[in-house]
Amino acid sequence: MRYTFGPVNSRRFGISLGIDLSPDTKSCNFDCVYCELKGSKPISFIPNPPKVEDIISQVKEALKKFEDIDVITITSNGEPTLYDKLDSLVDELNKIKKDKKLLILSNGSTICDQKIQNTLAKIDIVKLSLDCVTQKCFKKIDRALKGIEIEKLYNCMIDFSKNFSHQLVIEILLVKGINDNIDEIKKINEILQFIKPDRVDIGTIDRPPAYKVQPVNEEKINELAKYFSNLPISVIYKNKPSKKEDFNKDEMIQLLSHRPQSQFDIENFFSNSSKKILKELLETRSVIKKDIAGVSFYIKA
Repeated sequence: MRYTFGPVNSRRFGISLGIDLSPDTKSCNFDCVYCELKGSKPISFIPNPPKVEDIISQVKEALKKFEDIDVITITSNGEPTLYDKLDSLVDELNKIKKDKKLLILSNGSTICDQKIQNTLAKIDIVKLSLDCVTQKCFKKIDRALKGIEIEKLYNCMIDFSKNFSHQLVIEILLVKGINDNIDEIKKINEILQFIKPDRVDIGTIDRPPAYKVQPVNEEKINELAKYFSNLPISVIYKNKPSKKEDFNKDEMIQLLSHRPQSQFDIENFFSNSSKKILKELLETRSVIKKDIAGVSFYIKA
């Protein structure tokens, strides 16, 4: 079908049925260096946008065929919030989604538009990108349409998060030599303390990028992830880490009080003895397990 694709198995959000609002061409107000789509000049609209009724018809057909869907994902070959009938689309999707979650994958560029905020407020899971918080870094990595300033965007994200009652996920994509330095990461962490997202996803390039840039290795990602505090961090690995860690009871409580651990972290970083201790802490309710936008986290009670 033209406007729907999948389902695909996403480690971040579960089994996803995708909706592509710009199937014919890349339509984005960013030209990110890491984008898997061909580089292009940023634009502020989607040419030849699909009709809401055509999208809904295809979603209904897909939902009949695929029952085990966790999320219906609004995305595009570019930025989905540029779709001029997004509000109507969200209303119609909410009518037919039943027990599925509605998710949007946005670069965050339109978050200062009150109409966009009102539409996002009706979506179960909103994912916004925040690769940098300094303008110099932002211009290098996201290559935004002229006039878009990162300081204004993250301040609008802060305002939006104060009234948003569903789940907010912030995604940070690391690029070697651009935003993989401690100074930029510390500044991002400072802003995240005000945004207070439900979850932060940290990853790097894992598909051929539009420009000649390189991914950050897993050792560096793990090191940088330590500079994020008081937030559920989900590190998106291309390959499963092989190193296992041993924690005693006190060490584990200390770890979980500063950085909740995802199910992936537990399965791939924790030794068998650490997993046993975690189980005991769960049984005594010293630690609780919580689902955040489709990812399970272990958090100090």
